[in-house]
Amino acid sequence: MIDETLVKNTVIELLKDSSTKLPLDVKNALEKAYEIEEGPAKAQLEAIIKNIKMAEESSTPLCQDTGVHIFFVKIGDVGNSKLEKKLPNIIIEGVREATRTIPLRPNAVHPLTRKNPGDNVGDYMPYVNFTPIDSDYIEITAMPKGAGSENMSKVAMLNPSDGLKGIKKFALDTVVSAGSKPCPPTIIGLGIGGSADISIKLAKMALLRPIDQRHPDPTIASLEKELFEAFNSLGIGVMGLGGKTTVLGVNAELGYCHTASLPVAINVQCWAGRKATARIYKDGRVEHLTYKR
Repeated sequence: MIDETLVKNTVIELLKDSSTKLPLDVKNALEKAYEIEEGPAKAQLEAIIKNIKMAEESSTPLCQDTGVHIFFVKIGDVGNSKLEKKLPNIIIEGVREATRTIPLRPNAVHPLTRKNPGDNVGDYMPYVNFTPIDSDYIEITAMPKGAGSENMSKVAMLNPSDGLKGIKKFALDTVVSAGSKPCPPTIIGLGIGGSADISIKLAKMALLRPIDQRHPDPTIASLEKELFEAFNSLGIGVMGLGGKTTVLGVNAELGYCHTASLPVAINVQCWAGRKATARIYKDGRVEHLTYKR
């Protein structure tokens, strides 16, 4: 039976895992980049890889910016309707406790007064995306998002006639404009369609997919590959020092939109592509999908 304590403890474990470890696909991409780079870029990648190892061994955050906390929750029928209603508050309490115990830097502030409550909790923060599913489990994904990369994200309302050419130009302009600011090599999430807000959500959802998995739609998969090659030909490189690796991956997601619209968004993720997912089954069993236990 799933209870509140089990869910809260799982949230804390996900926040710790996602703050102190990197998913295998991201680690592999960094190591692959290290093999092909030289000069300052290779030295920076060596430092990044060493940092990753130290963080894992000491269970301390990979980066001083432990981000704000975005959650993607899929809710099945787990036989506890009261628990389902309490999920947002359980996640909030998990963030509060994780901030104190891991510890995480308190980043969430009032946007105007800049007052910091000190626990990473405030209006709409943590932000939880809920999706109902036909299953016997609750799946929770934690996605810490730092400001250095998030600040480089963009959304545009293109004309439908701009088409793929306009999407590519917008994407290239965004990555060029970002330059070294988001701590490259970055991971680029591209959201196409929906409405302005949906395109941004699609771009963030794209970052949840492993960077070594292409989109099932051949047209989107081809776009991902083309943009990956184009971004890496820019020469921005690791930390803006030049070289062959400006991005580690490009993932895109698509949603239907109004006939008169073409919303496009880019959500930038730094080299620390942090995320962690777990499933809590109806019988109380917890399965960690990103980091096995």
